[in-house]
Amino acid sequence: MINMNEIVGSHNILFITIDTLRYDVAVYEEANNNTPNISRLGKWEKRHSPGSFTYAAHQAFFAGFLPTPVSLGRHERLFSVRFPGSETTGGNTCVFDAPNIVSGLESRGYHTVCVGGVGFFNKASPLGNVIPSLFNESYWDTGLGVTDRNSTRNQVECCLNALKNIDVSKKVFLFLNVSALHQPNYFYLEGAKSDSIESHAAALRYVDCELKHLFSTFAQRGRGFGIICSDHGTAYGEDGYYGHRLAHEVVWTVPYMEFVFV
Repeated sequence: MINMNEIVGSHNILFITIDTLRYDVAVYEEANNNTPNISRLGKWEKRHSPGSFTYAAHQAFFAGFLPTPVSLGRHERLFSVRFPGSETTGGNTCVFDAPNIVSGLESRGYHTVCVGGVGFFNKASPLGNVIPSLFNESYWDTGLGVTDRNSTRNQVECCLNALKNIDVSKKVFLFLNVSALHQPNYFYLEGAKSDSIESHAAALRYVDCELKHLFSTFAQRGRGFGIICSDHGTAYGEDGYYGHRLAHEVVWTVPYMEFVFV
């Protein structure tokens, strides 16, 4: 495990959630060399999400509870906010005296940026402001959301513009919630009229192409640490289930990777 006490303060941090990405789709596309830009950074690991839908999962993430390895036993966490009785912190865990890891990183000198995607980042409502309000800067508009076919391109452009305005001497924690795989995603598959596991996979291939520009620009800022994961999966008819916010294996099982930019 990486010692996060050596990372925090010395590395820029990039955290990307590919909203709704299923583990089985991610590893299939990886195995078939369909996501070369993500695969260049590492391999997908099978994990369990702490939440079955976006809001619950991200609240857990920013409290330090990232997706948990599927192997049995206790798993030391990368980040933690100090609270009595925590059993999953250890010598490699970066522990913050803060209510969340975003403000914890800010207290360590990071400028924090959120580029939202799905509806829980839509700042037009009080609920949609809860997660973005944790950050120094936060962005959302319809061009970044689920209904825009070019959402990932727009999100990456937003990230790049934000980075351009932050002095390179300042450490950055950049969070991006990729919206493209969340329904509707049928428009990423030519001829499709409704969402399916095939259009879900096509959306991931689109996302991979667009993220290339963000990876290269972020690496230019110097030493960096990255996390890419899904917040939850989604069902396309398995055992009669559709969607998420339900307890099914395809929802709870998510892909995860962490890496160091070199």
